[in-house]
Amino acid sequence: MTITLSSDNAATALPVWTATRGGLDDLPEPARRWAQATRFTADAGQVLFVPDAAGATAGAILGLGKTAGTREGEAQRRALAAGALATHLPSGDWRLAEATDLDGSLAALAVLLGGYRFDRYRTEGRNEAGKTDIRFGAPAGVDADEVRALAAGVSLTRDLINTPTSDMGPAELEAAARALAGEFGAAVTTIEGDALLAENLPMIHAVGRASASAPRLVDMRWGPADGPKVTLVGKGVCFDTGGLDIKPASGMLLMKKDMGGAANVLGLARIIMSCGLNLRLRVLIPAVENSISANAFRPGDVLTSRKGRTVEIGNTDAEGRLVLADALALADEEAPQLLIDMATLTGAARVALGPDLPPFFTDDGGFADELSSASLAVADPVWRMPLWAPYAANLFSRVADINNVTSDGFAGAVTAALFLQGFVEKAQSWSHFDVYGWRPKASPIGPVGGEAHAIRALYQVLKARFPRG
Repeated sequence: MTITLSSDNAATALPVWTATRGGLDDLPEPARRWAQATRFTADAGQVLFVPDAAGATAGAILGLGKTAGTREGEAQRRALAAGALATHLPSGDWRLAEATDLDGSLAALAVLLGGYRFDRYRTEGRNEAGKTDIRFGAPAGVDADEVRALAAGVSLTRDLINTPTSDMGPAELEAAARALAGEFGAAVTTIEGDALLAENLPMIHAVGRASASAPRLVDMRWGPADGPKVTLVGKGVCFDTGGLDIKPASGMLLMKKDMGGAANVLGLARIIMSCGLNLRLRVLIPAVENSISANAFRPGDVLTSRKGRTVEIGNTDAEGRLVLADALALADEEAPQLLIDMATLTGAARVALGPDLPPFFTDDGGFADELSSASLAVADPVWRMPLWAPYAANLFSRVADINNVTSDGFAGAVTAALFLQGFVEKAQSWSHFDVYGWRPKASPIGPVGGEAHAIRALYQVLKARFPRG
């Protein structure tokens, strides 16, 4: 399947009309008559092809479900139903009919995202790939280049997460970052293996030293040196056994996605660089595998962080916050204007908000308001959760400055965020995103598998603050 977004609608492009339940009367003739004759119900994502007098296809009708209400962001979410077109339309030139009230940018993006497939390891049916060639015209006023950049960023994130650890370990994750950097002229340096100790990144080393693939910190920089500093930090735990506090077998089944934070920041970086935002971008990825061997770090160990704070290990399965802490401390030394970290960090976040709604934590109210508004505008949901300072006391250790887990089991996502906050001092604004990195149910904009969270909303905030020069 090939789906492209063209900047100009071809003269021969067939129209796609939209309809809601009970709203067939708004369709043009003869589409209305055909929809009524076929008892088209206009369920969300349902597609009906309309014939012309000769029996050829004259267009298609996209069902939107019930009539839109007045809830904030509902109109934007409805536009994502256009993703169903990717799996229903035959090859050819298509466009949204002028009468539709869908958000054109979101509808066009949905079509591109709806066509995503991860078939790298499939052998059966591979000869069928590419037989469908859909050319979708960008609606009037839509920045087709930006839509394509957004789709490419999301697809990169999905590809990285979907790739199993056998082909996406720390070395391969570094290679993916280098490939992206090479495409946009960014610079990359890597600190690997025992060099992490020499460069004072001891917790990254401790977490990853048991793996056959050496731990490393990938550092990518792009943009003018004197530009506003925006730093993205992504958790790159390429597989998480839980360490000596080993996970059960069922708990490891999706652990290839534990580098979802790194995948998301690389996807966001791709969008930023492709759209040429006026900022100095830095991306830091602590890439490790939390494995088990004779030199694995242990429960009860005390690690000294880059910042100098000592951390007692209450559980080796809470390793993501350890590698993030060293990377955040390094990032913070530059005092960036914006410091954002993304991580598949806690099950508690999923218990609280489910797989589709990632929480974020920040003490910057202005940034939170901008992000919340942007998330509604582009149908990329986020939800702010509190940095409730009194809970930090629950990370108490009798032998070190702090423990990496609490003992009471309460507010796990909050205490993880508070742990990370303790390693940030100089950044003008810091935000932490606890993302799931996975879509457990297929939707019009994507199949089951790796997923990008919050990066489209974050891009909107960055675009508003640091527009192209």
